[in-house]
Amino acid sequence: MADYIYLLQTRLTPAQQSTLEHVRDAARTRGMTIFLVGGAVRDLTTGSPIRDLDFAVQGNATKFKKDLQKAGGTLVGEDEPTQTLYLNFPGGVRLEVGSTLSATYPKPGKPVFKPANILDDLRRRDFTANAMAISLNDGSFGLLMDPLNGIADLENRELRLVSNYGFIEDPARMIRAVRLAARLGWQMEEKTRQRYETGKEEGYISALNPTLRKYELEEIFHEEDPLRVLHRLEAEGWAKVLFPSWTSAKVNEAELDRLRDTIGQLDSMGIHPDPSAAYYPLLTAKLAPKDSQALKSSFARPGFVDQIDALDADTKTFTAQFSSKAAAAPSDAWKMLFAAPPEPVLWLAHTTKSAPLQAKFKAFFGDWSQARQKIPYQLMQEMRIRPGLQGYDQLLETLFFAVMDGKLDTPESAKAFLEPFSPPAPPPPINMRRRAVKREAKVPKPRTKKVAAEAKPEDLAIAASERQTPAAGAKAAAAPKAAAKPALPTAKPTVPAAKTPVVAAKKAAPVKTAGRAPVKATAKPVAAKKAVKAAPVKAAAKPVAKKALAKKAVVKASAKKVAKKVVKPVAPAKKKPAVKAKPVSKAKPVAKKIAKPVAKTANKPKPKPKSKSRR
Repeated sequence: MADYIYLLQTRLTPAQQSTLEHVRDAARTRGMTIFLVGGAVRDLTTGSPIRDLDFAVQGNATKFKKDLQKAGGTLVGEDEPTQTLYLNFPGGVRLEVGSTLSATYPKPGKPVFKPANILDDLRRRDFTANAMAISLNDGSFGLLMDPLNGIADLENRELRLVSNYGFIEDPARMIRAVRLAARLGWQMEEKTRQRYETGKEEGYISALNPTLRKYELEEIFHEEDPLRVLHRLEAEGWAKVLFPSWTSAKVNEAELDRLRDTIGQLDSMGIHPDPSAAYYPLLTAKLAPKDSQALKSSFARPGFVDQIDALDADTKTFTAQFSSKAAAAPSDAWKMLFAAPPEPVLWLAHTTKSAPLQAKFKAFFGDWSQARQKIPYQLMQEMRIRPGLQGYDQLLETLFFAVMDGKLDTPESAKAFLEPFSPPAPPPPINMRRRAVKREAKVPKPRTKKVAAEAKPEDLAIAASERQTPAAGAKAAAAPKAAAKPALPTAKPTVPAAKTPVVAAKKAAPVKTAGRAPVKATAKPVAAKKAVKAAPVKAAAKPVAKKALAKKAVVKASAKKVAKKVVKPVAPAKKKPAVKAKPVSKAKPVAKKIAKPVAKTANKPKPKPKSKSRR
């Protein structure tokens, strides 16, 4: 159901949608149920152009006559036996409104109709592809009814008879089958084809209903490509049955092809004329006037004859308007083309010999339609004219016509034109956040020799205790390898031999304890010793750790003094090459002498370490 609602909203032209709503309103006012039926449902489903709209009403459809005429429809014909109205609406919309009926055939070609419901009405139709309906009522809008599985035949592109006796009951269906096959490019279903051939051989056509003969003759002029249909009817022998003196040899084919090109151009611009009246003079161009008049009198709908006769007069009236000063500007001419009835517009575009009018139509199909692409959308964005602004759509139309008339050739003229429509700039946003208090940025101190002196007393104690762990021992064992690498970069030139123990001490420190800052090892006293002699620190650090943990409070009080004295920079000795890995084994005695005094004299200031000469 939702699919057909979507198709009804998108496949119909605006004029067809408007007509559909008028018919629904008339049915709602009279309390009747109404359905879209026949070829409209078929074309809507298959994607073919929707040429006309057929409606079926459960009730007497002739009661709609005045209601539809008040809505803007023009009555062009009426059929009392089937209670059918034929009307034309503005925009080239043709429609039929009939009652739902059931039919019986006591004799071929002579039906007897009775009121019935929609399902019985569908079962009396010609082909299954035309026996479908879409509900247009409020409670079931968009509901498809297909009692004979016409969808399957649409998929197979086949014409299948609803009744096995369809060609016998109504011989006009044989002509209709050829006409629909020529238009749609479909084939008859196998059994339907056999019955068709049987009907041709046995002369079913002799029982053709006179009213239906007129209807089928007129329908040729309402086809999208009437010449192709006429050729097909001639090949099957039905053209002689309809009107013997009219053949394809009487047609002006060159002008007919040119007219169809003009129809396509107007359709692409949004103007949808009904070309039936314009086809007539070209399809009968070589027909004698007497035969032409007889042909007009053979049509089923007198209103169609009136359209043919009034076409030249309506075109002359529109030509006078289109050539006047009222259509001098391109925008005025554009508006006039869309406001006028589409049929005179089509006939004037096809028949005019006036150079100014030909130039206007050429510009209409070419340059004028491209003016919408030249609208300054970027400038509109800069001036805060965006979709959603009140009157935005109307402004686009105004700009379209201004560009078409050449009023916005320069950026300055476009800006001046848009200035009255530009809304004021919005106020700046309010910042509710408090300003952050500026604090003096702490300048990071360079990591020089004094870094070790800034270590806290707690860090010294923790570092001593962590030396007891196996991980510290493993890291200390790896210290000789790391000692060969240079220490962290400093501002002053480094002495590789003196700073190697510092690296080893730092590598032993990273283990953190809960609630305490990371330990920074201070090993400046060791700097006086040999750089490579820091490996056995683990053994010498055990007694230091015990006393340091026991006397934590004492260390806190006096560690600052110790750190100050320990950290006093020693005058750098002359740079000597780094000691090779050979003397590593002699580092044990030196490490003991250095580590013990630190723990024992934790409360006393430590004397300056004496620099020892290297061997």
